[in-house]
Amino acid sequence: MEDFEFIEDKKLDKQISVNKSTFNRLIITIITVAIVSAFLGGYVIGGETAEPKEVIVRETIQNQAIQTSPQQIGPQIIRNISLDDDPMKGNPDAPITIIEFSDFQCPFCAKFHETTLPQLEQNYIQTGKVNFVYRDFPIQGIHPNAAPAALASECADDQGRFWEMHDMIFEGQQVWKDLPISQSVALYKQYALELGLDSSEFDSCLESGKHIEEIQNDLNDGRMYGVSGTPGFFVGNTDIGFTPITGAQPYSTFQRVIDSQLNR
Repeated sequence: MEDFEFIEDKKLDKQISVNKSTFNRLIITIITVAIVSAFLGGYVIGGETAEPKEVIVRETIQNQAIQTSPQQIGPQIIRNISLDDDPMKGNPDAPITIIEFSDFQCPFCAKFHETTLPQLEQNYIQTGKVNFVYRDFPIQGIHPNAAPAALASECADDQGRFWEMHDMIFEGQQVWKDLPISQSVALYKQYALELGLDSSEFDSCLESGKHIEEIQNDLNDGRMYGVSGTPGFFVGNTDIGFTPITGAQPYSTFQRVIDSQLNR
């Protein structure tokens, strides 16, 4: 039985509305123009299957999406996936890399980080076999707080605390996911205080949209590689290529792919 969620994005033609007296107008304009426009006709998928398959769902150019059945195709190896200069955990010289394209407001992304990533860390990342790279893929049309959360994580990265902010944002997802943007941003600022960050630097970074181009670059790369939903993963290296894995798949799916690659 499949447990995928397909959500048609019908909100992309709407502007993000917030209390402008409490939130910087510039960041709203940037988010609306630069990110929402990237997902015209977009869909989101996530979840897991009882019999996980390494498949990828490719998006059409127009306002449609094609769902490819796991039974119809096999793994599609992509020769090269850019790590960009995004946050990494683990040995940068590890033989295998996992690159995740993720959305902080996506419930399936939170599920992966709660259930699967800790096992990958224990068995592969901390042992030097795998490094893990996080890239942003906020689907702003259906997750209005996703891009501000991504900006918050990038601003924390400026002060060397990306992963701590990353964890706090995912752990607090149920608290901030339905808040108005102005309130969710206030909460991210509180997280920064709790992490001991320079609040003046963090707030300025967040409100100015300093890293919006970096997030847009991640979005563009993800779409170029065929990502049409979150979470989306690519596992491998430049010599053997990267195997796509779509959705919050269980640990066993990643284990099978990684072990087969390590044994080549």
